[in-house]
Amino acid sequence: MLFGVNRHGCDDFSNVNAPASKSLCKVYNFTEDIHKMKAQVRHGVIVIIVITMGTSLIVVYNNSFTDTSGTAYHTDAAATGPLMDKPRKAQPKPGRARSSTLQGYTGVIDQKPLRMHCNCCALVTSSGHLTGSNRGDEIDSTECVIRMNDAPTGGSFQRDVGQRTSLRVIAHSSLQRVLRSRQELLNASQDSVFLFWGPSSCMRRDGKGLVFNNLRMVNQLLPKLKVYVISQLKMPQFDELFKNETGKDRKTSNSWLSTGWFTMAIALELCDTINVYGMVAPDFCRAPSHLSVPYHYYEPSGPDECAMYLSHERNQRGSHHRFITEKTVFANWARMFDIHFYQPDWTPSSTLNGNSSLTPASDGS
Repeated sequence: MLFGVNRHGCDDFSNVNAPASKSLCKVYNFTEDIHKMKAQVRHGVIVIIVITMGTSLIVVYNNSFTDTSGTAYHTDAAATGPLMDKPRKAQPKPGRARSSTLQGYTGVIDQKPLRMHCNCCALVTSSGHLTGSNRGDEIDSTECVIRMNDAPTGGSFQRDVGQRTSLRVIAHSSLQRVLRSRQELLNASQDSVFLFWGPSSCMRRDGKGLVFNNLRMVNQLLPKLKVYVISQLKMPQFDELFKNETGKDRKTSNSWLSTGWFTMAIALELCDTINVYGMVAPDFCRAPSHLSVPYHYYEPSGPDECAMYLSHERNQRGSHHRFITEKTVFANWARMFDIHFYQPDWTPSSTLNGNSSLTPASDGS
């Protein structure tokens, strides 16, 4: 079974990037600079590397290597304000025999599998629902914190979304934005993991995967950075999971899986309990009096979240994210696994909306 893991953990997520296009797989503007850097390193001209790119990455990064350590849904109407219902905290689970090795997620340099496991995770979306939530301390107190793409945490955002990051799941199309924000996003603790996903045309390891080539060069410049990619053997499983859960073939239905889809599926493998912040219920945007918030909390003048969701869900021409379809699946998963939704606070009804291909594993498996 796909992603079939134990969901019984502690007592007690959507940032999505716009649909990718072939142009996203072009060599980014910084590729030529990086090639120049490598040639200059071989000739000892380190000062030139510093000017082109290296210093802003290496100095900030190395100086910061300290740990900063029609279905009914029940919604809390007060959940859009300050903290109302504190998530349940992870407690030790003695006698659990479970490997922390996650197959299909491999290091860019050494190609070794990702080793990571969390009793309790805070999966932080990029939704405008998080603005003014004052959930930052609560999020940072969670054992593991998962974020997406280039969502920022510094400055005025910290109070609402926290600052810590254990895992950041990033789409191939967001690499350039991540590098533009490198002083914050790569100025991370030693334990932060950067996990990139993308199609084989961008991520192949034979020298023709341009995004992968750029990731490898960055990781060579910053050897302490923990950079992983979803392997090309693993990627089809996310398509298969979408088909099994929705009955829709991703390609024939002109659907692009969102970074949120990848992140939630990965969290099911990584975490015993998942507390999701900023994700609305599947029927939220269809309510006539729903709250209007920006698509991203860090782009207050950006598009309306529900307008974006409904537009993508209804459009049949071209490829689009199926945000609401994905959230229906997530609600189903929350009925079977230890998943909780906050800001807004809501709980799926007890009735499973269709059949799920995922089956919880028993304790000790």
